[in-house]
Amino acid sequence: MDPDRLVLLALSEEETETAEAEHLMGCAGCRHDFEALRTVADLGAQAEELRDLPPPPERIWHAIEADIAGPAPRPAPVIDLAGRRSRLRRMLPVLAAAAAVVLAVAGTVVVDRFVSRPPAKQVAARATLSPLPTVPASAGGSVTVLTDGDMRIDVRNLPLTTGFHEVWLIDPDDLTKMVALGNLTDRADAVLPVPPGTDLNRYRLVDISDEPHDGDAAHSGRSLLRGTLTN
Repeated sequence: MDPDRLVLLALSEEETETAEAEHLMGCAGCRHDFEALRTVADLGAQAEELRDLPPPPERIWHAIEADIAGPAPRPAPVIDLAGRRSRLRRMLPVLAAAAAVVLAVAGTVVVDRFVSRPPAKQVAARATLSPLPTVPASAGGSVTVLTDGDMRIDVRNLPLTTGFHEVWLIDPDDLTKMVALGNLTDRADAVLPVPPGTDLNRYRLVDISDEPHDGDAAHSGRSLLRGTLTN
């Protein structure tokens, strides 16, 4: 089938004539070209605002012709390179428009993901937890407070307890002023929320205590680890 007719049918809603339809059904080559043209035409229709693109350099056509001709001489039907080049030239604007649409969509997705990505969490304060004199020297840990209000606690070698280990924030200028953050589990690390409005410049002493199951919410007075938050 004439390449111009294939392009016209692919780019319009015009119905194929009976003879053309029969030819497309029986000719695999024309049918493949027609389906490829319809696919890129549908994509190209979405890029009507694009300007005409400059023609590709001549070396592109040479590379296409070399690829069509094949690397090794072998018996084969004669290939009409001029016809192929003419057909490819007619298809190029549609293919270029479709490629531009794909690139635009991909770029939009990347930008949208970048813009909507939540900001990285920043460290607001840190502390190194050291054992008190009555606690084995191998015990210790670290604390990191993030800007979102979470406190990450890593501890090691805490003495065994029949109760539980609790995390506190204490005002070092007045040890009776303290805020309970929560309990540690059997894991070596934990994440506990710092109550909103807590002034870490005031409640800057981190305390890990040994608490009994006595129903008393107050500090037991048995501190195991302590460290001071710094920015």
